[in-house]
Amino acid sequence: MSSPHGPQRIVCLTEETTEWLYLLGEESRIVGISGYTVRPKRARQEKPRVSAFLDGKIDRIVALRPDLVIGFSDMQAALADKLIRAGLSVLVTNQRSVAEIFATLRLVAGLIGRSAEAEAWIAGCERRHAEIREAVARWPRRPRVYFEEWDEPMISAIQWVSELIGIAGGDDVFPELAVQRMGRDRVIADPLEPARRAPELIVGSWCGKKFRPERVAARPGWAEVPAVRTGALVEIKSCDILQPGPAALTDGLGQLHRAISALPLSASPPP
Repeated sequence: MSSPHGPQRIVCLTEETTEWLYLLGEESRIVGISGYTVRPKRARQEKPRVSAFLDGKIDRIVALRPDLVIGFSDMQAALADKLIRAGLSVLVTNQRSVAEIFATLRLVAGLIGRSAEAEAWIAGCERRHAEIREAVARWPRRPRVYFEEWDEPMISAIQWVSELIGIAGGDDVFPELAVQRMGRDRVIADPLEPARRAPELIVGSWCGKKFRPERVAARPGWAEVPAVRTGALVEIKSCDILQPGPAALTDGLGQLHRAISALPLSASPPP
């Protein structure tokens, strides 16, 4: 049964908050969700869908009488502005790193009086991360990984994904871009630069559209990329890795680790 602590009617403008409240057993507080929500599956049957990512049904959200609306990122600034001007209380977080994701989970849990449950879940998650780190520390080397968040233009991994690649046993080939907080600053201007960095694994997560490995492999100048030569191109769905919440820290990391573990890891990397 839900605690009376904190907001009782919450609209979640992105999926990770919905998933988190369900994990904490506080789904009864949710009165509206994003139309992109797929985790948990039952949320789509149980909760009204009232927003996309960049915009939402303002009148419908207001009619739900939420005492808090929770969103994510600078990209929802215009939507948040409309909701604030409609008289609603809005919390927008802007987490980018794994540490910031954990901090945001703690923040949301604290608002609803579920800090103890949150700490138990986070402790279990951190133990799993430590187990994976310990396992990959025994590998002879760390393979090079190129993560593509979008294809036209090519956008490389956001910070938390880059960090999860590291936990999973790989090295992000664009670490200098990962620290850029805005997507526009992670655009790869030269289409041959990923090929020059010779990734041994290419992971595609094209923000809600299907990854097409055959198109990546057919890019001019990419034929000799190690990942292309060996066919090491895999998809991780954006709902599992590009949502800054429980999914990325668990399923997303697990899929990265399995994909990297499947590579042939001799002491010397392929040319």
